[in-house]
Amino acid sequence: MKPVYKRVLIKLSGEALGENGKGFSPETIQKVAGEIVALAAQGMEVALVIGGGNIWRGREGAMMAMDRATADYMGMLSTVLNALAMQDAIEREGKGKGKDGADIGCRVQTAIEMRQIAEPYIRRRAIRHLEKGRVVIFACGTGSPYFTTDTTAALRAAEIGAEALLLAKNTDYIYTADPKKDPAAQPIPEISYLEVIDRGLAVMDNSALTLCMDNRIPILVFGLKGENNIMRVACGERIGTIVKAG
Repeated sequence: MKPVYKRVLIKLSGEALGENGKGFSPETIQKVAGEIVALAAQGMEVALVIGGGNIWRGREGAMMAMDRATADYMGMLSTVLNALAMQDAIEREGKGKGKDGADIGCRVQTAIEMRQIAEPYIRRRAIRHLEKGRVVIFACGTGSPYFTTDTTAALRAAEIGAEALLLAKNTDYIYTADPKKDPAAQPIPEISYLEVIDRGLAVMDNSALTLCMDNRIPILVFGLKGENNIMRVACGERIGTIVKAG
């Protein structure tokens, strides 16, 4: 299998990296890292945004009557833990698998400065890392509260000129309804941005969808748990749902 895109951004939910949605699953992290390294080894430029829901979710703060901005900043910091765990796994998997036997590197860039452990987010530097074959992980969301990591993924995808946004989730398709609640829910193989918004389907928040629509970035929604699903989607196999212009 060969990638059909030159540059992509992959959005991973934090819950997908955990055990039953919490903490860390070493097996899942290593599996994802292996697929990302395999793509980078074939010349694809790969960027990542990882949520933090396996560690902290803003709604938990709301239940504690916590200030919304404070809860969101805690969520941003939790994405850094996931980014560092994934960086470590990618660098271990990437030893000797780059061009001419070189290592495949990985850089974490954060929207909130923490120089001891990551680079600050600088768009041109991120693009240069990608051009050199390094994987780039964007952490800390946009650096501002009230924005989700979905919006971060759409924003960074537009900024770096990604050809597609790969949205890896715990579900394998977008469905007509929540399949956990409605046994009659049907998978949707293809749908437009506007239809997702009009029907209120739980895919990404409307800010993220609008950003992708305005920049004509297709969203490929698929299940993370399937065997080699990241590789399959990046190589053009039609699994999951594609969201694009109608």
